[in-house]
Amino acid sequence: MQVQPESAGAPEPPLPRRLTRPQKAAVIVRLLLAEGASLSLADLPDALQDELVVQMSKMRTIDHATLAAVASEFASEVDGIGLSFPRGIAGALGTLGPAISPVAADRFRRQLGAEAMGDPWERVAALSTDELLPLIEAESNEVGAVVLAKLKVSKAAEILGRLPGPRARRIAYAMSLTEAVRPAIVQRIGRTILDQIDAMPVPAFAKGPVERIGAILNFSPSNTRDDVLAGLDETDRTLAEEVRLAIFTFANIPDRIESRDVARIVRGIDQAVLVTALQAAGQRNLGRTVEFILGNMSQRMAATLREEMEALGKVREKDGETAMNAVVAAIRELEAAGEIFLIAGED
Repeated sequence: MQVQPESAGAPEPPLPRRLTRPQKAAVIVRLLLAEGASLSLADLPDALQDELVVQMSKMRTIDHATLAAVASEFASEVDGIGLSFPRGIAGALGTLGPAISPVAADRFRRQLGAEAMGDPWERVAALSTDELLPLIEAESNEVGAVVLAKLKVSKAAEILGRLPGPRARRIAYAMSLTEAVRPAIVQRIGRTILDQIDAMPVPAFAKGPVERIGAILNFSPSNTRDDVLAGLDETDRTLAEEVRLAIFTFANIPDRIESRDVARIVRGIDQAVLVTALQAAGQRNLGRTVEFILGNMSQRMAATLREEMEALGKVREKDGETAMNAVVAAIRELEAAGEIFLIAGED
């Protein structure tokens, strides 16, 4: 019996090619795109994007063994990542958000300059309508058109609606001419807008003066509140009216609270506090507020509260103020949490 030589067996599989890291990156990107993955490489530095394009233009084909080795290495590296951090100061500030003070964030932006902060349009798009409106009003129609074109449609429409009619029409027409604007010019406009924003002083207070005055007067005794508003009427009638709109007191409940929200509000208030507040409101000729609250809860609970109010008797002025302020505070907390919404109205 003769033994067949081993050389007649199957050939050994080819070894994977040795690739550089840029070549491996090009392989992974090509593989993901071929599998239908949606990639966003715009956040990479321009130099890396350029290198990726050049590298992909030089490569032709790779064998299955090399592809499998590169994919396996990439999967191992991804599995080994426990935590990733954003690139650059702009990414770090975006991640930290409100965890650091506005003063600290502004200091970094001023030190680095707008160009070092990455894509300027990310920050511009995050601005509120009230912040963007004066900036657009101060710019030419062409610049205003570019800014609106870079915003979400809903925000751009809101800004356009708040501009005077003739100016809005001119900016809308200018938007039809933005197609020929080069990307570099758009970026330069974004950085110019950011320069204007960064040149503005950081406000010392999170809220405006009207909101701060209104918040203080919300919890002030009624005689103090009336006296301050009377003084503001004499000094600055416009400011006095704005403060009145910012104030929300126990008396405003029927006009600014939805009937369906009453049950949710009273659930979060201690019953003894609610009884004291209702009794004190009745003593101050705020019967309309009392009936609004009692009329928008179950009849059984309303009857119980009326019995307790009658048993309580006359409430001291200070105790009544405290109880009514507690009800107002509970309403404000629900509003801040987004659980209820106040109806716009005047005092």
